[in-house]
Amino acid sequence: MGISPWQLLIVLVIVLLLFGTKKLRGAGGDLGSAIKNFKRAMSNEPDAETAQKLGDGGNVIEGEATKEKDKA
Repeated sequence: MGISPWQLLIVLVIVLLLFGTKKLRGAGGDLGSAIKNFKRAMSNEPDAETAQKLGDGGNVIEGEATKEKDKA
């Protein structure tokens, strides 16, 4: 009572006719990059751009923030 290969092929042809190959390719690329970004965000290692913004290899520097007037 499952889906036969012929039924799957017919559905695939109908989807291709409705949306076209360019839109499906674009949607697939968007989905792939979204999954890639999600996996990167879930990992503990920051990507190169985030590490560069953080500086010092992404380490947190503890200390006290002071204004320039307070130093003098």
